[in-house]
Amino acid sequence: MTKSAVKIASTQLPSVRGRYTDNAPLGSVGWFRCGGTADVLFKPADLDDLVAFLSACPADIPVTTLGVLSNTIVRDGGLRGVVIRLGREFADIRFDGHDVFAGAAALDGNVATVAADAGLAGLEFLSGVPGTIGGALRMNAGAYGTETKDVLVHATAVDRVGCVRQLTPADMHMTYRHTDVPEDWIFTHAVVRGTPGDADTIRAHIADIKTKRATTQPIREKTGGSTFANPSADELAAAGLPDGTKTWQLIDRVGGRGLTIGGAMMSDLHCNFMINTGTATAADLENLGEEIRRRVLDQTGVTLRWEIRRIGDVLPDPALVPDPQHLQ
Repeated sequence: MTKSAVKIASTQLPSVRGRYTDNAPLGSVGWFRCGGTADVLFKPADLDDLVAFLSACPADIPVTTLGVLSNTIVRDGGLRGVVIRLGREFADIRFDGHDVFAGAAALDGNVATVAADAGLAGLEFLSGVPGTIGGALRMNAGAYGTETKDVLVHATAVDRVGCVRQLTPADMHMTYRHTDVPEDWIFTHAVVRGTPGDADTIRAHIADIKTKRATTQPIREKTGGSTFANPSADELAAAGLPDGTKTWQLIDRVGGRGLTIGGAMMSDLHCNFMINTGTATAADLENLGEEIRRRVLDQTGVTLRWEIRRIGDVLPDPALVPDPQHLQ
């Protein structure tokens, strides 16, 4: 179970120019297409609106930021407090020489495409990263040998009390699939740097990445990208495994390919991808992931680290909830 806070309503929150939605369903907007609701969903009108909200929002009200939920499972019990989603006001992309200013709500693939059209190379990897720039900053997302930290000049975030902060990669202590920034800080934009190149060559590289993804990953399914991070060299050495062993190989070794719990399944195409076959609950997905972790630990000695974020409250198991009639 996760620690739950008291359910709130928008009437308890500061006045804003953006939009509040009470009891907002989140399953319909996430890539897994399952999960619970947010007490309140807030879409700020702009940066000033976001800053004003955070400055005035009581400290005891939880605040969570979500993007397009491309690598997130929202548990079936939903999220207490306020969920902030940045809209198109935070999705702008513009240039200053070789630098690309990208709002946190800009899709990673759009940044790669726009940069290619401008003749900027080095950002093609973003076309292989599902989600938004904000998510890429949060987890130091990467693909095909390049990580966000490799191209990042600086990022801007707003902390829980409404202070705007500019952060360099060194400030953020970015490591493999991790950024050391407080969870309640909200990224609003990034400046990434490309290098001059031939636009047609860059576009061809992006096309190759997209083709590779389409043939090796279940991108047309209800999925969330890689489920677990690859083990480090030290973790592999401690388990007596060859350097460079990938997570999918460990999952395959323990019979995880095609493994199903409820409506959740490890993809046959790429067994480090979980998919919702149509009826999965968030609990099905998380239970499947934990079963994979158990098998891999028991059989190889490696503890897999979730790459997919799991947030919110777990619904009680109906089988474990006492019948009220039996309590009388």
